[in-house]
Amino acid sequence: MTVTAAQTGTPTLREARVPEGGIYEGVRALRRLPEDWQARPYDHFELVPQGCTIGAEIKGLDLARPLGPTLREELNRALLEWKVLFFRAQHLTSAQQSGFARNWGELETNPLLARGSSADVVRFDKGAGATPTFENVWHADVTFRERPALGAVLQLREVPPFGGDTMWADMSAAYDNLTQEVKNRIDGTTAVHDFIAGFARFYGPERLAPFQDTFPPVEHPVVRTHPETGRPLLFVNTSFTTRITGLAREESDELLRHLVQQAHVPEYQVRFRWQPGDIAFWDNRATQHYAVNDYGSHRRVAERVAIAGDRPY
Repeated sequence: MTVTAAQTGTPTLREARVPEGGIYEGVRALRRLPEDWQARPYDHFELVPQGCTIGAEIKGLDLARPLGPTLREELNRALLEWKVLFFRAQHLTSAQQSGFARNWGELETNPLLARGSSADVVRFDKGAGATPTFENVWHADVTFRERPALGAVLQLREVPPFGGDTMWADMSAAYDNLTQEVKNRIDGTTAVHDFIAGFARFYGPERLAPFQDTFPPVEHPVVRTHPETGRPLLFVNTSFTTRITGLAREESDELLRHLVQQAHVPEYQVRFRWQPGDIAFWDNRATQHYAVNDYGSHRRVAERVAIAGDRPY
């Protein structure tokens, strides 16, 4: 005998489903540190968290002064634990900014971007009619290189009266919250990264063609292991990742769309409102960032120094 919903008193709902593969509302796991990480206090500065898993303001330091080994170690630990560090009102010269960055290794040059006072300083001078470059897009810097940047130190020289914030996303949190099915699909896979995919949005062939041999396409793991914390993190981005190796184009495009969307989740992000002379120092291995172009025709001037990194694995 068949029992109907009317007989049991259980209401019947119409069928309703949302398309698979997107980002939906819900509880997310927000783990800031590796499970076996030993958290310790900071002795040389005050650290003020700006987000749950990412972003902290460092108070009580003058970055124009040399860093001793102990302070450098403590700042590096803060960088690993918080992924991006903010320092207010430093007003460093370009040389001082480069000197601070050199505490983390050799500096990188980028012939595709406007140069500042030296080859290792990139200058972003944005106002009415300026080339847009890397704004309004989530990306990690120079993943088209065989050895993408370890990190970057950015200083705002001129800040618009409104807007012009920068956002960062924690890509370990993005990986942690993927479904197990998606994790299984991307485990052990690699993806192709190419500078042309990102730069062709604002440069023509005559500007890019001379660099095709300098920057050939490279493959990196879709899931990178952080070399210092050991955490897995999602290592594909909208600007430079063109396809997942070994997949048909349609399947690759579908999977990449899903993966790059993960940076858009607000719970994984921190947003910084700039003032002149402020510094942001971020771990390019563990984050993506997004420069928000919402300041109209006002001018925004920033200088960035990048630190050379290692081969992702």
